[in-house]
Amino acid sequence: MLRYTDDMTEVAEDMLAGFFQGWPRAASPAQHLAVLRGSYRAVVAVDRAAGRVVGFVTMISDGVLTASIPWLEVLPAWQGRGIGTELMRRVLEGSERFYSVDLLCDAPLQPYYDRLGMSPVPGMTLRHPAALQGGPRERPGKA
Repeated sequence: MLRYTDDMTEVAEDMLAGFFQGWPRAASPAQHLAVLRGSYRAVVAVDRAAGRVVGFVTMISDGVLTASIPWLEVLPAWQGRGIGTELMRRVLEGSERFYSVDLLCDAPLQPYYDRLGMSPVPGMTLRHPAALQGGPRERPGKA
């Protein structure tokens, strides 16, 4: 049975195996947990019987006008069960106050997000694959 939660104190590194399929290098469980805990909002789907996270979504935001959803991932064995849709529904709850909620995805995924009320817009990104090496990094300006 699945349980959805936005309380990241309930999530531990050993619950985060198997994510980042197709990445040049998977984020470490420590990095993954730091991302979940450092996000403006995060929601995970937990398989209670196995004691592991099977899907997650994160939102970053200025808390005033804009938000972005950088990650939505469901483990391959759990895909096709509506978990991603439920994670998106939960992370978007209350987002009507923002002027925009942005999400970057590859073109083949756009119909999925279109069903959730999102619209395609032009965008750009800069990626640094080397950032996937090592553990969590301090934010600029933090001592």
